[in-house]
Amino acid sequence: MRLNNKVALITGAASGIGAQIAQTFAREGAKIALADIDTAGTAVAQQIGPQAKFYPLDVSSESDWQFALAGIQDHYGRLDSLVNSAGIAIFKDIESTSFAEWRHVLNINLDGVFLGCKTALPLMKASGGGSIINISSISGIVGGHNLAAYNASKGGVRLLTKSIALHCARQAYNIRCNSVHPTFVDTPMVRQLIDASPDPNKLETAFKRQIPLGRLGTPEDIAELALYLASDESSFVTGAEFVIDGGVTAQ
Repeated sequence: MRLNNKVALITGAASGIGAQIAQTFAREGAKIALADIDTAGTAVAQQIGPQAKFYPLDVSSESDWQFALAGIQDHYGRLDSLVNSAGIAIFKDIESTSFAEWRHVLNINLDGVFLGCKTALPLMKASGGGSIINISSISGIVGGHNLAAYNASKGGVRLLTKSIALHCARQAYNIRCNSVHPTFVDTPMVRQLIDASPDPNKLETAFKRQIPLGRLGTPEDIAELALYLASDESSFVTGAEFVIDGGVTAQ
């Protein structure tokens, strides 16, 4: 029970990586606040059981964040871990990306992380500290010709994470902040992209060929790393970036 009696807020928890992190944290004894704009998160909370509660949340809305944190404080009385997992991607280069698309991606992927961290900090401080885990991407470290907005948003998450980590350390808040950088993970978002292609098998094979370990990541892979970062085992880890990409960036 590595997270026994801890309270964790997880965004993007209706499916994919967020849902798996919620289930993994619950397995280790945490009380879970699942948040998502998709109300399918209610079903995930019901699957987990009475230790989980769903909160509707548009991560790009400051008022939604404030409402969710007020609800968590009333229901749980504390917050020990925040996992910013909500995110979207569009595959477009700089010339084909409209300003509206650019703003939409950054609103969710970067503004959402900023708002989450800023809004959660007071309750985490009052709880005696905790761990913030920001799900970025290897696209926050290396560029892609057709990922203009996504690269910018995930690169922003990477350095925002370090700034938050240093601020919290300087203020002696006992709050750690780290980023996680996966490659392609077999989630509904990636599966939808594959299935929508003219030749899904060819595209999936192409994805796997880019990964030295020869497979897509799984939500479980990411959840186990997040579990380490949320637990007391990582008490001396902050401001770090954890690459979990099957060897892609080692090449």
